[in-house]
Formats: sequence, C-alpha cells, structure tokens
Amino acid sequence: MKTRILAILAVLGLVALACSKPSDINYEKGDYSYAAPSDAYPAGDYDGDSGNGQGGSFDGEAGVITAAEWNDLLHWDFWGKVMTGEYSKMNTYWGLNTSKRIAVRTVDSEGKPVNGLPVKLISGDKCHWQAVTDNKGEANLWLAVTDVQDQVTASNCHVVINGVDRSGVPEVWAWDATEPVVNEYVVDANQSLGNNVDIAFIVDATGSMGDEIAFLKSDLKLILTKVSLMETQRTIFTGTVFYRDADGDAYLTKYSPFTTDINSTVDYIGEQYADGGGDIPEAVHTALEVALTSLQWHGTAYSKMAFLILDAPAHVDHVGVIASLQNSVAEFAARGIKLIPVFCSSGEKECEFMCRQFAILTGGTYVFLTDDSGVGGDHIEATVGEYQVESLQGLIVRLITKYIE
Repeated sequence: MKTRILAILAVLGLVALACSKPSDINYEKGDYSYAAPSDAYPAGDYDGDSGNGQGGSFDGEAGVITAAEWNDLLHWDFWGKVMTGEYSKMNTYWGLNTSKRIAVRTVDSEGKPVNGLPVKLISGDKCHWQAVTDNKGEANLWLAVTDVQDQVTASNCHVVINGVDRSGVPEVWAWDATEPVVNEYVVDANQSLGNNVDIAFIVDATGSMGDEIAFLKSDLKLILTKVSLMETQRTIFTGTVFYRDADGDAYLTKYSPFTTDINSTVDYIGEQYADGGGDIPEAVHTALEVALTSLQWHGTAYSKMAFLILDAPAHVDHVGVIASLQNSVAEFAARGIKLIPVFCSSGEKECEFMCRQFAILTGGTYVFLTDDSGVGGDHIEATVGEYQVESLQGLIVRLITKYIE
C-alpha cells in the first residue's frame, strides 16, 4: 500500500525517504542559493484538499514551496557518469536508452536560431527519431532509444530538416566528450509559425497527491497571469489531464481541453481532489497517451510544453506499459512538446530516472522539490550536481518564460 505523511498545513507535503549517493561520483552540491518567494504572491487562505477526497483547506503563503531544476542535456558528461556508475541499470530500466545523442542547432544566414523546424534522423528507409527545433533553434535526435543492444551508428545516417536532406555524417555527442558536440545547420528561415503557446498540466490525482493539487488550485492562476503579462505577444492556451490508477479508482483519466480562458482551467482544477491509488505505481502511461490524443495541440505553436506533476512511477511490470511509454515519449518529441516532470518524491529512485529520461528525450528539463521551505516531509535526495533552490511557483514561471521568449 502506498503510504504518505501528509502535513495538514503543508502545500506540498511528501514522504520522507533517504537515498544514499554513489561513492564513485562526486555529487557534492557545494554552496547553493535560495531564491526567496516573490512578493507578487500574497499570503492568504487558499482552498485545498485534505487528500481523502473530502476537500479541506490550508492556511499558508503562496510561493513558499521550494524546488530546483536540473537539466541533464546541459550537464551531459555528468549524466554519462551517472549512467555508467551505480545507476547504470536506469539507462534501460524504462526501455529508454539515452547513450546516443545527436544534438542539432538550426540558424538562418545571420546566425539567428530558427524555431519550429521538423528534424529527422534517417538511415535507409528507417526514421530513428523525430523532433522539432525550439525557440533556441535546438533539437536532439537519438539512435537506439528502445534497444541499447542496437549496433546502429551515425555513420550511415543523415539528418533531414524541414523535408530537406542535409549532407554529411552527423556527430554523436558521447557521454565522455570533453567539449559539446553540436551539429549546426544553416537553414531557410521562411516559415509560418504562430504565436500560440500550449501549456498542459498532467497531474497524478491519487490519494498521496492532495497537497500538490492544492498547490495548483491556489497558485496556477497567479503563475499564468504573471506569464501572460510578461509575454503579451503570445497567446497562451492551457489544458489539464488528471489521472489515477486502474484498479478500483473512480476514474482513470479526465481532462480539460486547451483554452485561452485562464479562469476556465483554474476552475476545472478547483473541482479536482486526490483519492484512490493504493500501491505506489500509477497510470502514468495512460496519462501521457490521453495528453497526446485528447488535448488539441497546435501544430504550428511557437512553443509546447507539458508539466508532469507526480510522486510515483509507472507500472514497469505491467504488460504493454513500457511500449506505451516508448511510443508516447517519441510522439512528444516528434510534435515538439517538451515534457517537464515535477517530481514530488515517493522515495522511488526509479521514478526520478523515469522523469529525467522523459525530459532528456523531449528536450525538457527536470524539476524536483527540496526541503528548504521546511514545509511537509523530507524529499528524496536527487542524484544531481550543484543546483539553485527557488520557489516552485517562481521556477515554473521562469521555465515557461524561458521556452516562449
């Protein structure tokens, strides 16, 4: 049975489970800074959820929950050490191999990044991976994602950008590379790309997630309002997917479609509560499928991202789950949708690495809660390097702004 220690006054209370660090890698974080909550988020009484399906309330300041970001794509050598060290089994645990990365950057004739271009890695009649360049003109292609034993190499592959074959063998960015290995291509910047921004929140709504849903209820409108004021040239669409688990829960998934009406999304979230679950793993794979098939993502959106807020992994031992995860992650990447997991700590190290691989393969980043706020239980120690602690609310605003600027 899944157990949690839910603090009555917590906004995001979680389970306390410690995790030791491997001895062969230096994981010392050293000094890190703490970004205090913004004055833009006032204190007050916010409607919350007790986690028992009956609703509830908590008294607390918005923006006090702390979190950190770790982008493995920007610390590729570190990720390589982790994947070849004590946690090497995690490179294939979820059926997702990240050892063969081909980084792509597209620029116009003036050296400016070009956003929204579909890129493919091809050998013969096989497409190994598809992605879309982001607002930095960057994308990542991958070889042998679903089969670490696959001996395919880049030597017989080529890159296709916006339907145009690019000559030359692409270089692989190995884990032990001393310098970044990026394949840069000059492209035609003439394209039709809209100003729409799609932001989805995919949320575990099982019993242990009551306080996380309370965070969304109290803070989401403030986050999106702040973003919309900062990005007046973009049209922000928001949508949600809530999920539980298959056995005995009131529902498996439910969702609200993309809309420009922030209040509509906030009101829908306000109707949700946490309940059910039981064992630790939840229906993560189903939630990703629904996010892809039920939300109407804009094909020509300027930016697309999905915040996956969860505290438990998928059912790794259930038939079809791994294949579903593989297919969904590949589809997120092919559509240019960045997965940004927000790990709320179940004590499951497998969940941390599942989240990080989702982020790596879709060009996203990894977010995890920290203990610095003093709210709730202890959080699992992330296997990362030095990081900066921020308010979770401010961190999400920063990431949204980063990907749509």
